Amino acid sequence: MSLNLAAIDASRLLFAVPLRPLQGQRFQPTGFPNLGAATYQTPSGTSLLVESVQSMANRLEATIWDSATDGPIGAALGLSHVTVRRKGKFLTDTMLESHRINSPYLLEGKDKKFFKRLQEEVNVEGAIDRKRLAGVLLKYDVGSLLHGVFLAKKELAGGRMRVARALGAFIEADDVRVAASGGVKNDHVNPSGSAKEGFGNVPFARDEFTAAKITLYANFDLGQIRGYQLGEEVSQLLFVLGLYKLRALLDGDLRLRTACDLEPISREVTATNIAFNLPTFSVLAAALPAAIAACAAKMENVTVVFDDVLKESKQTEGAEDEQGEE
Repeated sequence: MSLNLAAIDASRLLFAVPLRPLQGQRFQPTGFPNLGAATYQTPSGTSLLVESVQSMANRLEATIWDSATDGPIGAALGLSHVTVRRKGKFLTDTMLESHRINSPYLLEGKDKKFFKRLQEEVNVEGAIDRKRLAGVLLKYDVGSLLHGVFLAKKELAGGRMRVARALGAFIEADDVRVAASGGVKNDHVNPSGSAKEGFGNVPFARDEFTAAKITLYANFDLGQIRGYQLGEEVSQLLFVLGLYKLRALLDGDLRLRTACDLEPISREVTATNIAFNLPTFSVLAAALPAAIAACAAKMENVTVVFDDVLKESKQTEGAEDEQGEE
């Protein structure tokens, strides 16, 4: 099938990509506070959430970010995003922020220039103008149209503006078993020292898992992309960008944690709901710059300054946080 959204007669692309540990059989799932590993019962027995939708969104976005240059990779140059600088140095970017353009480093600082621009462009009375909101997000942070955003501040249309994820993914394992093991943190200088202060030999237990099946599921909502009503060129950009991120993730490093290093069983990935093969990385890498160029006039890279004092949540008001000083 052609790499052309207009040629696809489907509202979604659904993928189920079989994975396996890169070495051995064991793997370490994501853990949650006060819960640990997320196991649950399904018709196939005990299943396990290996990686959440939220975490996978971060990993998909990381495929187009170059941490060495603190900016997008070459193929993604020209995409709209907001960069935050602190005391003349790079601090963060909407491509890295969990809440993207709703980041407090953009909206809560003393520098209100960008906030006022955003307020002027998105504020409406009455019902939310979804097309208008989509156009503003395209202008300042196109990734929000793929990964979703919630502008929760009441000063921005009463905190009612949100966009759901158009591209979502998660990893599940089925028919899992606990692989219990353990070890000892050795202190060869003072084996009987106080563990509370970090000294001494400290034994520990460790739970990993094995599984009959590990699957990466991805859901690409093409209907939502078309529904933005931003024109065929913008829809095509979002289509190519979403596929690029998914392919780059699968072909790249799926080492989710120290003890969770996975790989696809096959690099041939076919949608489960229609006859569509995920294009190769080389095809998508060639298509992405052209798709960006076609929408370049509609996107910007804005820089915001955040020189405020970084405070701890329980810090006394007015006190300075030494960790925030550079």
